[in-house]
Amino acid sequence: MTLETLYNLIDQKKDEFIALLAKAVAIPSVSADANLRPKVYEMADFVVDEFTKLGAKMEKRDIGFHEMDGQKVPLPPIVLGQYGSDPSKKTVLIYNHFDVQPASKSDGWSTEPFKLEVDNKDRMIARGVTDDKGPLIGWMSAVQAYQECGLDFPVNLLMCFEGMEEYGSEGLDDLIRAEAQKYFAKADCVCISDTYWLGTKKPVLTYGLRGVSYFSMTVEGPAADLHSGVFGGTVHEPMTDLIAVMSSLVKPNGEILIPGIMDEVAELTSEEDRLYDTIDYEMSDLKNATGADISIYSDTKRTLQHRWRYPTLSLHGIEGAFSGSGAKTVIPAKVNGKFSIRTVPNMEPETVRKLVQDHVEKVFSALGSKNKLTFHALHAGAWWSSSPNHWHYDVGSRATERVFGVKPDFVREGGSIPVTVTFEHALNRNVLLLPMGRGDDGAHSINEKLDLDNFMKGIKLFCTYVHELALEQQ
Repeated sequence: MTLETLYNLIDQKKDEFIALLAKAVAIPSVSADANLRPKVYEMADFVVDEFTKLGAKMEKRDIGFHEMDGQKVPLPPIVLGQYGSDPSKKTVLIYNHFDVQPASKSDGWSTEPFKLEVDNKDRMIARGVTDDKGPLIGWMSAVQAYQECGLDFPVNLLMCFEGMEEYGSEGLDDLIRAEAQKYFAKADCVCISDTYWLGTKKPVLTYGLRGVSYFSMTVEGPAADLHSGVFGGTVHEPMTDLIAVMSSLVKPNGEILIPGIMDEVAELTSEEDRLYDTIDYEMSDLKNATGADISIYSDTKRTLQHRWRYPTLSLHGIEGAFSGSGAKTVIPAKVNGKFSIRTVPNMEPETVRKLVQDHVEKVFSALGSKNKLTFHALHAGAWWSSSPNHWHYDVGSRATERVFGVKPDFVREGGSIPVTVTFEHALNRNVLLLPMGRGDDGAHSINEKLDLDNFMKGIKLFCTYVHELALEQQ
């Protein structure tokens, strides 16, 4: 049996595939750090080299420069690839990213973040191991498995890999639109592996994502930091103003306080509401994933609906304020607060921006402060919603059931992958989100992990997915 032969070889190659993933995570390809930007280029070269060894035709596309930390910095290249060009086969376009979030041992990691460690629970721990280098290496491993079994790869692969996903995917949308009728023209569908299971026990296929609109606001007053003992109580303090405005955005229970935001949200229909009744999820899954019993809602339905189909506003940080240990009685001269809104159907980015800016400026004006506030809309990624009633999702479902022995749940996700919308609109092709990792992997957090079982079965899943895709008659 073709698939059983593949599965056996994948099991035999376990150590080799883990070693390849270890090489990938050892490259600290942090796109948001100007000092580490060269490592993102190094990671691009790694991807090109490894797929080239497998016989793929790879190329790097230069997409220009951007401003970063006050300097002009070259954007990492977008890596395009092609493996197979048989006109009798289906063609799938796969997308992954090879950049990662920042990480340091001092953040609280139990291990060095850029050195892959397998713990006593068979969890591979490293920055980027699940987001998104594990799935990327999974595709390399799937191609290798077919080759070493002497089996013809059943479909043509088109590849699009980027190094700016964790920093806004600058330049990617323009390239996709430019190549929609060129490099990507023969794609029959798109497969993205950059999401996760809902929990830890059951695989899922994802058919919807929230968007994200990211904002910051700067409050500045004195020409330099001031001594609170000398000037406290006699001047308007930027930090006090900023805290007042930020506290007007959201309640501790998650309720967004910006007028008009909820008016933009699509109504929950009874049909959609029923979809949440059968999803395999328990409140203990949330507790285990967060490491604490801090849920806002006591039931799974409301928890999942507020994670997937309602907007949320999160406060992310304040720059310019004292954050060291000990006590420092300083009045900061300038502070910058950052926050974001996860958007859902039918919220339009420009409408959201205007509602947020109007609210922020109105609240600040009411303070009567003599400080200056500047509002910034940093970026906006659109929400995406597809339908699980599509032949491509049938392919994904059959492949998942074959590997894991259970039909997957069809879910939406609270995170954002703006490129999903771009691919769907520019190529007019169905996009399937095919996860490898579990819901407790801790992407973006300390001790990010990918279970070894999910990695190995994920490679088998990719092999099975292309097998089922080749059999699909649509």
